[in-house]
Amino acid sequence: MRQIIGLLRVGAGWIFLWAFFDKLLGLGYATVSEKAWLVGGSPTEGFLSFATKGPFKEFFVSLAGNPLVDWLFMLGLLGVGIGLMLGIAVKLSSYSGALMLVFMYLAGSIWPVHNPFMDEHIMYAIMMFLFPLADNSVIGISGWWGRQDFVRKHPILK
Repeated sequence: MRQIIGLLRVGAGWIFLWAFFDKLLGLGYATVSEKAWLVGGSPTEGFLSFATKGPFKEFFVSLAGNPLVDWLFMLGLLGVGIGLMLGIAVKLSSYSGALMLVFMYLAGSIWPVHNPFMDEHIMYAIMMFLFPLADNSVIGISGWWGRQDFVRKHPILK
């Protein structure tokens, strides 16, 4: 069971880290190279401007292209991805990732097309709450990380 949860954690981390690199470099999956963040594109503008729907649409559209929102989004993707993949700061990474997923659900997936309530954002968010409860020493560097003095003083970083 520990190995399965470890693989789920690493897989979830890869999803966040891949999204970061795709938006940063414009790898051609969700972001074309001309709209990469490194060449001046906004990682939030396209989705928040055109893919939002539901009761919170106007709120999320108002955030589109805001440089602060872009930075927070990209730092969130990077931090959650690295934390989950390496097994460090798993509590902080998991809770931050769950919050990001809930925001993505509220922005564009509320009342999904294929299911009246449930979609992958909600399932991933629920899954994120499993990782802080698990033994994360199976895959990653959480054993070494947990022995660091600053992590012992600040348990949210475990």
